[in-house]
Amino acid sequence: MVFQTSGDPCGKGAASVNAKMAQVDLHLHTNRSDGQHAPSEVVRLAYEAGLKLIAVTDHDTVGGIAESATAAARYGIGFIPGIEISTAHAQEQHMLGYYIDPGAPVLREICLHFMQLRDERIGNTIEYLHRCGIMITRADVQAEAPGTYLGRPHIAAAMVRAGYAADINEAFKKYLATDAYRKTPRPKPTAVESIEAIRAAGGTAALAHPDSLHLEAGALSRHVGELKSFGLAGLECCYGTYSRAQTALYVEIAKQHDLIVTGGSDFHGLAIKPDVMIGSGRNHLLDYNDLSVAEALKAAADA
Repeated sequence: MVFQTSGDPCGKGAASVNAKMAQVDLHLHTNRSDGQHAPSEVVRLAYEAGLKLIAVTDHDTVGGIAESATAAARYGIGFIPGIEISTAHAQEQHMLGYYIDPGAPVLREICLHFMQLRDERIGNTIEYLHRCGIMITRADVQAEAPGTYLGRPHIAAAMVRAGYAADINEAFKKYLATDAYRKTPRPKPTAVESIEAIRAAGGTAALAHPDSLHLEAGALSRHVGELKSFGLAGLECCYGTYSRAQTALYVEIAKQHDLIVTGGSDFHGLAIKPDVMIGSGRNHLLDYNDLSVAEALKAAADA
């Protein structure tokens, strides 16, 4: 089965300079996980940016899907219910799930387990920061979050408020995205477990931002091929910070393994990622316009 898009799916041609040309953004976060804005506000921003098809993909939770879907219907925007699952790997590895059934009992049970693992990671991260001389507490972190979900942006915000970092970017650069931090025990499900969870919830699994794995092209292709054998169906080739060369590489790998090309900005809100705009990413690098991807992702989910 071939779902590969044709032409220039990520809009990296010379004429792609206007963010308003973008029509699709399949990687959006709300404040139900680590985003800045409420789900309905994210959808409003997507509408104002001229997007025609979006997916809300909060980390390890489906808590923002119902509100997002209602708002998308109100604004007349195509909507795909999604999730982003953090998985175990030497580097950052996230799995996107599309067309999941947010009411599926198996998904709710798995999300509860994922959130328990995330809670343990938060505790370990706070202990790591204490060893670094940063004496924030879980209560400090919770004060930065609108709900029960806690993530690194909330930790970074607590660090900024306590005067340990000038801004969120500095908190990540100095402490929360370092090799020392990555050595901190952070229990996560495996990529295969995540793919199985997405499939069990009726969805399609796609590997998010493959550059975060820090693998050279051959090793990445082999890794993607292995994940496909467990049910991976898509690869996020078009991303809010990717150059033309990066996009071309990932599209080629997607072609090698007959995977769906997906794309999104990874928008969290400008207070969290100041240079990543909804629909267009950083400096208009994202201009993803493949509306047919919805049909391809749905077909893969139903397969």
